[in-house]
Amino acid sequence: MRRRFPVWEWAVIGLCTVFFAAPMLAMARFALQKVPVALLGRETLFSRWTFSGFTNTLADESFLPALWLSTRLGILTVAAVLVLMVPTVVWLNLTANNWRPVVEVASTLPYIVPPIALVVGVSALFRDVAPWMVTTDYGMIPLYSMLCLPFTFRTLDAGARATDMRTLTDAGRNLGAGPVVILMKVIIPGMRTSITAAAFLGFAVVMGEYAIASLLLRRTLPAYMVEAQGREPQGSMAVALALLVLTSLIFILLNRSDRTSGRRDTIGLPA
Repeated sequence: MRRRFPVWEWAVIGLCTVFFAAPMLAMARFALQKVPVALLGRETLFSRWTFSGFTNTLADESFLPALWLSTRLGILTVAAVLVLMVPTVVWLNLTANNWRPVVEVASTLPYIVPPIALVVGVSALFRDVAPWMVTTDYGMIPLYSMLCLPFTFRTLDAGARATDMRTLTDAGRNLGAGPVVILMKVIIPGMRTSITAAAFLGFAVVMGEYAIASLLLRRTLPAYMVEAQGREPQGSMAVALALLVLTSLIFILLNRSDRTSGRRDTIGLPA
């Protein structure tokens, strides 16, 4: 039977759509129209649309190095966070549930400690002990990993709670599987959706982080875009719009992929 949506549900969907689409449309007009901001109105809605600012920004010799640096840092940060947090979440849900409040409080510290205080503290503490954390690009990975903790921990913990992890672990042990086999072939496949979501959220955080890169004088993509606004404001806005659209499409594709996989698992079809 077809499910009927109440009026209030359609109203919420409509408001969320407007809230999400209106800023993107405004960004598109500013970024892709060679019209002064004061003249943007109904009369100029279809005039002088161009991709010149976007292509000029992509052709800038500083754009690709900044994009590659942010991409590299994002991939390495996601790998570090998952290696740290997946075993931690499994440990909490299987044997150490009493430690959950401690981990939850620790994961919220990036909300409490501002990035400028974090960078100043790390610089003062590790400048002589581990100078690579201040002098190299890869020194930002531990800082980015801390920023990703609030998102990754809750996403992974929700996925772990959604699976009957203890029963699956006991079944694996009864069949003679060791801890590594249980983790890789039983637990992680059951948390595939949450791991994918946590990885993408962590990558998005790194791709949009500006404060730490600016304080450490690293030209990541956000730092480059802020710098490029003085030369090509429309081009930098067009790049930001493209990244926002790409991020939204990836979220939609991940959601559809997870739903398709869930339906296949339910009816017994091969994934």
